[in-house]
Amino acid sequence: MTDQELISLLEAHGVRVTANRLLIVRALDAAGRPLSMTELEDALESVDKSVVFRSLQQFRETGLVHVLEDSANGTRYELCHSHGTHDDDLHVHFYCERCHRTFCLEDVPVPTVAVPSGFTLHTSSHLLRGICPDCR
Repeated sequence: MTDQELISLLEAHGVRVTANRLLIVRALDAAGRPLSMTELEDALESVDKSVVFRSLQQFRETGLVHVLEDSANGTRYELCHSHGTHDDDLHVHFYCERCHRTFCLEDVPVPTVAVPSGFTLHTSSHLLRGICPDCR
């Protein structure tokens, strides 16, 4: 995405645009896959770790990032391209047990699951585990 598109995405989620926030969303976009906070900090050596942490918290609260647990390396973050309260950017993720990277499978939608009466579903995730093509 261009910087202007990233700025528009920040604004659409009600996030005030700052130089550091733009650097963070640019790094998330450029990665093309969900990143752990450590991976993001490594990619952004010039940004203080506390700024990365606070920004991710705000991005999470405003729905700018998807948060997923890969159960091996913990929490990962990826940009959410939806602009409203309904998240139409859901997709399956794949965790490689060899290289420990998590990939977005954009063309594989999260399967629909009917929940029992009385339950209210807000979101769902689907994580596949195995070996990626690079490690195979």
